[in-house]
Amino acid sequence: MAVSHTIADESAPDAAKASSGSSFYLAMRILPADQRDAMYQIYAFCRAVDDIADEGNLPRRERAIALDRWREDIDACYAGAPRKTLEPLTRHIQAFQLSRDDFHAVIDGMAMDAACDIVAPDEATLDLYCDRVASAVGRLSVRIFGMHEDAGRRLAHHLGRALQLTNILRDIDEDAGIGRVYLPRELLAREGISTSDAASIVADARLPRVCAVIAERAKGHYAQSDTIMAASPRHEVRAPRIMSAAYHAVLDANLKRGFDLPRPRGRTPRARLLWIVARNLL
Repeated sequence: MAVSHTIADESAPDAAKASSGSSFYLAMRILPADQRDAMYQIYAFCRAVDDIADEGNLPRRERAIALDRWREDIDACYAGAPRKTLEPLTRHIQAFQLSRDDFHAVIDGMAMDAACDIVAPDEATLDLYCDRVASAVGRLSVRIFGMHEDAGRRLAHHLGRALQLTNILRDIDEDAGIGRVYLPRELLAREGISTSDAASIVADARLPRVCAVIAERAKGHYAQSDTIMAASPRHEVRAPRIMSAAYHAVLDANLKRGFDLPRPRGRTPRARLLWIVARNLL
């Protein structure tokens, strides 16, 4: 059970500093103090439940129990009786009127990974997964940023999916190494890839054509996100603009590299990230 609280028991800023070179950290640093701390608390929560889902040494039943404990912890925050380490998160839940359903959705997404190794999910399952692990986080975030409800929910939908699809393309080989492939079975089948073996899927010479389709989907979501942000007050979308630009750079780098083997995992240079941040401060 201790695993379920490992990350959240750290202070939220310390948890964020663990990734101080990341696009997330740089994007959140530009926010006013109350918004920044709220996002650090959200980050710590996400890290905690993600670590449970990925804890390969923990039996699946124990991972499920640990995630259920987190559901109880979130419910306690809304009941006004949080455990001590979640008191800061509870204050932000109240201040920004964050939705309990979105916290539960994130946990449900992690539960999908904890229950089994996802290999070639169908399209509907992939979209549900993206909504839970990415767009739900976006829905929490846009309330913290102060966005209008309708624009915020649309941005969370599109940017969440853009970021998650980018992650899927970036992490193909890393995910396959732990028995997971998030590329949809319909696209794999269209190229004649019918195996359910993760290693075989990512080694298939036809895989780049599947990746190209996912990349186009991601581009479409980035374009929709850009349209929404262009119509929103600039101060409300500085942080998501940075996240979008940073992840779009990752997608572009992956496309430039291609998806044929070998696929070295590239990183966006820190100088490029700093340029993106500076551009969005203007």
